[in-house]
Amino acid sequence: MKRISLIPVILLLVVAIQTTPARAQETIPYRLTLREAIEKGLRANLSVLVANAQVEESEGGRTRSFSALLPRVEAQTYANLQNRNLQAFGISIPGFPIPAVVGPFSNYDFRISAEQNVLDLQSYRNWKASEKAVESSKLDYQDARDLIIRVVAGLYLEAQSSDARVEAAQTRVNDSQALYQLAKSKHDAGTATGVDLLRSQVQLANDRQALLAAQNQCKQSLLILARNLGMSPGTPLELADPLRYQAPVPREAESIVPAALLARSDYLSLATQRQGLVDQQRASRARYLPKVSINGNFGELGRSIGSVRATGLIQGTIDFTVFDRDRSGEAQQIASRIQRIDDQIADLRRGIEQDVRAALLNIESTSEQVVVAQEGQNLAERELQLTQDRFRSGVTNNVEVVTAQDELSRAQENYILAVSTYADATFALARAAGAAEKNIDEYLQKP
Repeated sequence: MKRISLIPVILLLVVAIQTTPARAQETIPYRLTLREAIEKGLRANLSVLVANAQVEESEGGRTRSFSALLPRVEAQTYANLQNRNLQAFGISIPGFPIPAVVGPFSNYDFRISAEQNVLDLQSYRNWKASEKAVESSKLDYQDARDLIIRVVAGLYLEAQSSDARVEAAQTRVNDSQALYQLAKSKHDAGTATGVDLLRSQVQLANDRQALLAAQNQCKQSLLILARNLGMSPGTPLELADPLRYQAPVPREAESIVPAALLARSDYLSLATQRQGLVDQQRASRARYLPKVSINGNFGELGRSIGSVRATGLIQGTIDFTVFDRDRSGEAQQIASRIQRIDDQIADLRRGIEQDVRAALLNIESTSEQVVVAQEGQNLAERELQLTQDRFRSGVTNNVEVVTAQDELSRAQENYILAVSTYADATFALARAAGAAEKNIDEYLQKP
């Protein structure tokens, strides 16, 4: 007999052993908590990155505005070789022959110049307005972060709801599988008709199809969540926080709304923008006020490098604007911007109150819906158990069981929808109340 070589077989086993753990590690899903999802969203979301860039841009504008109040120093040096046409300048002496063109001759100048505004209210007010612009952009940045927290929490909640629907669909498949096995056993024993067996098979097929659809929807929601967190959509995710219900804490709109006006970054940003426009308005009025500045220079000037002599100049200047039509147009522009900001502030104030009251109404209503849905689900589970017992005992056929399964399916969906809507209302209240990043536990529904 020919001897079979074992070396290729051994090599294949070694390769299989080495690659199996790596493949297993690739398929392990990443367990993602809601808090971690929010942190990832704040780091990777484009809106937050753009808002942060706008803060840096406004800080650059403030630096430029402040530079108008600081001294400006320049250093300059030059060497030239030139000639002059004296006749072109009208230089002539009758009776004395003067050449029309003199030169060439050289000049050497080494000089430092400085200028400092002593009194410039326009530049000062513009600088104060730029400070308000920086503060407003920082508030916009914080508002963008609070909004992203709301968005990420909503996407995580959607994934939680989809996962809960998958779990409910799997439960219905298990019940239908048990019903099919029971119908088959009774049919084989001659105590159930073929219609009962066929009916259980149809119900099992429908529930399996519903399970596949729920699983696909869950995967789709995880793809969207990963995309908004800056993660690769192909990253396998697993939600570490399941969908759950926490009883609401009693709150009153009368106490939340005033606090929200002091905490909402978008509202504070508008108020800060208005202060900046007021400073711009003052800067516009200051255009007619005198500007006092001091400037001077010092250096060495000569026909040659060896003959340079120290020279300098210092002078004070007072500038008055006698007529400037542009100021009236600028004043009109700023006044219209202030009016627009005032209208936006008033509208946002009403909007904040509306958001708070709407969120409180939704929390109150959905919390009651959760209680009712939980009772309905418990009753549907009890009904299914009773109908299964009746069919098992031969009292009736499995029509009642299939009907009870459909009732349980609706009850489960009602409960998932009620809990999801309640959680979303809680997130909406945290957003409406402001300072969402500081009050992140409200998003996490911590007891």
